[in-house]
Amino acid sequence: MSRYLRARAKRKGADLPDLWLADRGGKRLAPNGIKIMIKRRGLSAGVKGVHAHRWRHNFAHEWKRADGDSGDLMLLMGWISEDMPRHCGASAAAERAQETHQRMGIGENV
Repeated sequence: MSRYLRARAKRKGADLPDLWLADRGGKRLAPNGIKIMIKRRGLSAGVKGVHAHRWRHNFAHEWKRADGDSGDLMLLMGWISEDMPRHCGASAAAERAQETHQRMGIGENV
């Protein structure tokens, strides 16, 4: 981020309050532009299906794996509904349950 901010400060449009600037014209990067940029960067890295929500889901998954508090996760992600931590972490809930089961070792000596 610091590298981007240093480069951004030298660009046309650096006085704009928006964090992300478009490649041309010194204008703010529109939400659709961010979507396109993320997809393009993913493809150039050889990763298909990259989208912003993938990072949100992954962040929630890793947070829950590290036994992070759901309330803290909600604050960090800007969520107001208590359903969101469950929804975004659901894709990896089974994996976390397996890891917890192995860590606890319940039923191993039956």
